[in-house]
Amino acid sequence: MGKYRHHLLTAVWTYRAIRLALAVSFIVAGTLKLADVHAFVLTIKAFAILPSDAVTPLAVALPVLEIAGGLLLVFDAPGGLSIIGGLLLLFIGVVANAIRQGLDIDCGCYGPGDPEGEVYHGLHTTLWRDLAMLAGVLYCLLWRRVHGRQRFTPATQTS
Repeated sequence: MGKYRHHLLTAVWTYRAIRLALAVSFIVAGTLKLADVHAFVLTIKAFAILPSDAVTPLAVALPVLEIAGGLLLVFDAPGGLSIIGGLLLLFIGVVANAIRQGLDIDCGCYGPGDPEGEVYHGLHTTLWRDLAMLAGVLYCLLWRRVHGRQRFTPATQTS
């Protein structure tokens, strides 16, 4: 067993699974928001933190960033974790502010008809989910640092 024994937290498959789960989550979220930008505009307006002129451009830019960051994560390309981590920090700040204000609104995280928003209609679950995803980003960053920022591609893959 010795040097061939892999621990769950240091295994390349754990890293890949977390990275791909983050990627799929953000690609799906961005795609659903772009599918109904008008509904996402209304969701952003409900948070009441931006001037009206900034809402529509942001309602397009955020989903595009989510999709771009997710695609970069799929291919383990540079910048993917930074984009997703930055978006999560932004989302956590917005949601925490909304909770502080006592707002009871749908986060709009997965577009109109967000099942979580319909079931719970609160932001605490969203906050916990975003914090868990941020922990996934931090895990991936730490994993890369420990493993010398290696990229595992089919040509260089070792099991």
